[in-house]
Formats: sequence, C-alpha cells, structure tokens
Amino acid sequence: MSYRFFEEYSEETTEELKSNFSNIIKGIGEDVTREGIIKTPERASKAMQFLTSGYDMDPAAILEGAMFAEDYNDMVVIKDIELYSLCEHHMLPFFGKAHIAYIPNGHIVGLSKIPRIVDVFARRLQVQERLTHDILECINGTLKPQGVAVVIEASHMCMMMRGVQKQNSVTTTSGFRGQFEKIETRNEFLKLISNDLS
Repeated sequence: MSYRFFEEYSEETTEELKSNFSNIIKGIGEDVTREGIIKTPERASKAMQFLTSGYDMDPAAILEGAMFAEDYNDMVVIKDIELYSLCEHHMLPFFGKAHIAYIPNGHIVGLSKIPRIVDVFARRLQVQERLTHDILECINGTLKPQGVAVVIEASHMCMMMRGVQKQNSVTTTSGFRGQFEKIETRNEFLKLISNDLS
C-alpha cells in the first residue's frame, strides 16, 4: 500500500478498539458514561489506528516510486526530520528528530520520501534502536547507495512520566553503512548535523 496522506479508519477495527478502550477506562475506575469521557473510546480508537498506520505502508515502495537516475556522487543530508512513535514496552510516546544522509550510486530519491519512510517506521510499535535500523536498511536495500547514515535523537515518555522520571534525558542512536563506515565520511556527516547534537 502506498503512503496514506489522510487518516483512514476501518469501521470493524474502530468498533473493536473502542470496546477495548471502554474496558480499559472502566478498569482504571472511570465512568465511561461521563460527558467528558463518553466519546473517548472512539477517539482513542482512531488515534491508535493513525499512530500505528505504518503497518499498512510499504516503505520500499515509497522510495521506489520516486527514484531518478542522476550522476551525483556527493553526500545528501536531510536534517531535523520530526518523528513521533510509540514505545512497544509501555505504549507511551517517544519523539525527537532524525538526521539522514546518503551518497547516491546512480540514483537519487525525491527528498520528501525520506521523511515519509521515517513516518512509516515510526508509526508502528517501536524501540528507538530498531527504528534506526529499519530506516537505515530500507534506504540501503532499496536505493543501493554508496553509503547511508542515520542518527536519531529522542525523548521517551516512559522515562519522563514514569519509572526513573528523568525529564531531560535524550537517547541518541546511530547506524552507518557503506562509505559512512569510513571515519572521514562519518565525521563529515556528524559535523554537518553537529549543531543539532548536544
């Protein structure tokens, strides 16, 4: 399935999730018939479908649909890509920025497609480490560039709202393939994004 620009909701799934959210609300001791809560199960159902819509998308197809032959062999960097995802351990949000670079090998890709594949993988239950790997391997395997680099910085609500409750912690993950495994190329990329890294 191609990238979905608008929210699409399955009526059957909406009803099933709505029932489940109603049970959760009852389980924590709230009144599901209260005015402020009565529509919450449906809203939560639709929100969950949107936040996990990445399962219905094919990130490789998104890239393949916008690949162009081009004789360009220098680094392409897309910085500060906003991302929002759900931690698979507690289903609480984590959010931050992705910085991605690739060195073309005969083909470039439409620049908007890189943020879109970030969204595809982020809109699944995730851990930041796998999210980084998924993005890296999708670009590497589909575009087949000379090299790919991915750095993600994110704050995790499961650490901020509960557990250790460390509000200022930021987690950074990275992955490198091809030419970016060479220290000089990697350092060039890191220098280009250094104003975003603490």
